[in-house]
Amino acid sequence: MDSETSVTMGLRQGDWNDWIELDSRFEEYHHIKSARVLRRGEKCVQCLPARDGLGSGVEAAKETVYELAEYLSRRYPNVYSVERQASFPGDLGWYGQGQIKIVTVLPLGTKYNLDEEDSMTVAGLLIPDDLALMLPGSDGKYYLQAGSICLAGSWRLEDKIGLPLSAIHTSADVPQYREKLELSMDRFFSKMQPEKLTLRNNYFFQVVNTDRPPIDTSSFVDADPKELSWARTALGDEDLFAHGHHSVPKPEQKKETFDLRPEHIYFRSERQSLRRLPRTGAILFTIRTYYEPVISLAKEPGVPGRMASALQSWPEDVAIYKGQARYKDVLLEYLNRMQKEQVREGIDAATAKYPF
Repeated sequence: MDSETSVTMGLRQGDWNDWIELDSRFEEYHHIKSARVLRRGEKCVQCLPARDGLGSGVEAAKETVYELAEYLSRRYPNVYSVERQASFPGDLGWYGQGQIKIVTVLPLGTKYNLDEEDSMTVAGLLIPDDLALMLPGSDGKYYLQAGSICLAGSWRLEDKIGLPLSAIHTSADVPQYREKLELSMDRFFSKMQPEKLTLRNNYFFQVVNTDRPPIDTSSFVDADPKELSWARTALGDEDLFAHGHHSVPKPEQKKETFDLRPEHIYFRSERQSLRRLPRTGAILFTIRTYYEPVISLAKEPGVPGRMASALQSWPEDVAIYKGQARYKDVLLEYLNRMQKEQVREGIDAATAKYPF
């Protein structure tokens, strides 16, 4: 985490062995995503049909689920098993092995039929990542034609589906997007090749009122008390969210007040991958969210000082975009205190063993 803040794309080349990452939270994420899909339906998972000068999100989703099934069953054979059909011309199987029909996620005991179930829904449930598919239009722009967005935290697929790349970012008030990012992103998208994998990361802090009593023991909210899927403490009810105003709930939202403590603040980082699908030409985003309490990360040598430095380096527009006013004072006081304790205890950030 650099203390210097510059608005750039922050891209780096990825290794195909690391395209999709699994860890011990896979089951937890799958449970939350499954509940979201069941409860919110097309608000979380949607594909748009082809229209004039723009390809089909349905076809791109189909290509995505087969690409994932092929990759995952090879990369993680102890987690995913597959059953194949006989090979036929133009099928979506790799290396002439025949198209996959059934995918089983062994640790979860879940089985998906790729011939019968919705491709975008299955693709999103196979992995802990959210997925977004951007297709090129005849006007040279890329449009969000399909997605499985269940864990975004602060934006909703229903607000973004069908929009071009530029509007997706400007509608969310992304700092300096038009001035510094729009042209370079458009150029990068147009030049992406199927054999290349690109990665990028971002980070936020999120306030979560973990002291709130359960509303209803049968409600989805209680299945996600840490607000991984939606930042309810900061943004209020998801269905009343004021799209386009990242840090300001609608007037009718009830502002949640409570005594903020360091244990209420979470560090949220997205690992995004970008690749072009070879058949449809769609750009596939995978968005994996890593989410940890700040009080856990602050145990790492050197992290409190670096985190405090980064927090104080944000220019005003970035601070507003990241909702800094919600947590800055409490978080800075805590980080500075933890950094002083590490210095006093002689913890060497360069040689100490990291817990995470």
